[in-house]
Amino acid sequence: MAGEIDDAIERADREAFTKEPPKTLKGQIGYLLKQYGSAKAVAAEIGVTPDSVNRYRRGARKHARADVAAKIDDAVRSRWQPGVRKRRHKQAAATGITVETRARFGYTSSAGSTDDGRFRRLTVRLPAHYAQRLFDARQDGASDQTMREIVAEGFKEVYFQDGGARAMGLSDVEINDIDYLDVSF
Repeated sequence: MAGEIDDAIERADREAFTKEPPKTLKGQIGYLLKQYGSAKAVAAEIGVTPDSVNRYRRGARKHARADVAAKIDDAVRSRWQPGVRKRRHKQAAATGITVETRARFGYTSSAGSTDDGRFRRLTVRLPAHYAQRLFDARQDGASDQTMREIVAEGFKEVYFQDGGARAMGLSDVEINDIDYLDVSF
């Protein structure tokens, strides 16, 4: 599931935290144990044994390997403050989201098609219904390609066709290559 758009939404979610997640290994493992309910489930998520999880919980091991520590931190941050995330998504679904990207765009129109080779740097405010579609697709576990199509459709409507004021023959827009993409809401 993870792709450029999913990662951008996750970064935007993390900017809204009202309280920092636990920083110590013991605190992080404690939080994950509350979320998952058992050491076995936490171990399966982070790729260690249940005994290792219990050692981290008790404080017998103060530091995890770098790769395991990164997985633990990511697991904690991806589940941190679900109420704040939900509230922000609801607000964004009502007001819209801003997408900033540097990408190659291809398009199909009555005159033909192109996969225009130059990068375009765009900052576009997508309407609320695109935000809702994007959040719903992410919730349903949609692929990165599906999420790209939603964003590309929004760019087509807002940027390329300017809400119906131009390029009416434009029938399809694709994001062919993403250099970077950020979402804010």
